[in-house]
Amino acid sequence: MQLLPVPVRRLAAWCVVLLLVSGVGYVGIRLCSELRTAVTPVLLALLGTALLGPLYRRLVKAHVNRSVAAGITCVAVVAVVGGAVYIVVAALIDTGDQIVSSLKDAANSVSDHFGAAGTSLDDLASNAKELLTKFGGTAASNVISGVSVVGEAIAMAVLALLLVFFFLRDSDRAAGLLRSLAPHDNADLVEAMARRAFEGVEGFMRGTTVIALIDALCIGIGLLVLDVPGAFGLAALVFVGAYIPYLGAFLSGAVAVLVALADRGVVIGLWALGVVLAVQVLEGHVLQPMIQSRTVQMHPAVVMIAITAGASVAGILGMLLAVPLTAAAFGVVHELRERYASQDPNSVTPPGPSPAVSPAPSDS
Repeated sequence: MQLLPVPVRRLAAWCVVLLLVSGVGYVGIRLCSELRTAVTPVLLALLGTALLGPLYRRLVKAHVNRSVAAGITCVAVVAVVGGAVYIVVAALIDTGDQIVSSLKDAANSVSDHFGAAGTSLDDLASNAKELLTKFGGTAASNVISGVSVVGEAIAMAVLALLLVFFFLRDSDRAAGLLRSLAPHDNADLVEAMARRAFEGVEGFMRGTTVIALIDALCIGIGLLVLDVPGAFGLAALVFVGAYIPYLGAFLSGAVAVLVALADRGVVIGLWALGVVLAVQVLEGHVLQPMIQSRTVQMHPAVVMIAITAGASVAGILGMLLAVPLTAAAFGVVHELRERYASQDPNSVTPPGPSPAVSPAPSDS
């Protein structure tokens, strides 16, 4: 005799499953956090492979050797990323003094308007020696830690680039490797799940690249029309920032508006703000639903939750990786749902003897 009714037992079973999945996920996140120096390059390399896969496949179809095609692809991405970083840095350096001067003027005007004593920049400059004496040790330690972080980031970037080369070159062996590692009865399922996960990541990267290119072109053309210095560099910054959903577009747009305000004045700064807002509205209401709905089937609310969770776990890097990882998880879930739906016993005719066919009536 059962003590609990069937619905309660089912609820308890689901609770146990959720607790087990949550526990495994938490342990996995903790392990990835402890091994982030090795895990991060692998994840970045997977994103790079998903983004650069079409170019590599075109080269292979053109009868280029696989190693040569992978090398050309990696060199191309280094040239593009390095060129974009150089253009952005050069543009910010050229307008850096103007940005700082604009910020000083804005701070002084705010201080004069509100009459806040001891908050002007002159007061801060007069107390700079005391501040440096008090916080000098902390600043020095922060500089040292910052240098180590930069070195670690460079090492991870180089490792990720090397992994992209190997992932591209040996992509034809990935399916065989997965099948050899999976249990014999589940080899097909594991391969199908891996393919759907990678297709989800590839779709996200492809859709994001198209949206980033459109945003960069629109904002770049607007800044050129407004005669804002460093328009090409700011457009490149918009393109790179688009790979971090929401926050990247906000930060790159804010930099563009700030440069326009510093160099061209308040009126041109407001026009630049209008251009950035118009492009963001176009992206949010037209480009994202039209493009991402064809590449990644995820609701915007899911994207925002994934970004928030990724930021709480790994900061900016977590924001960058959260959405593609979620897209991969959605691909796996869709694959499992389709497979189990096709195995639904209610939709399959049970085996049994075929019904006897009655003989046709004779005319005689």
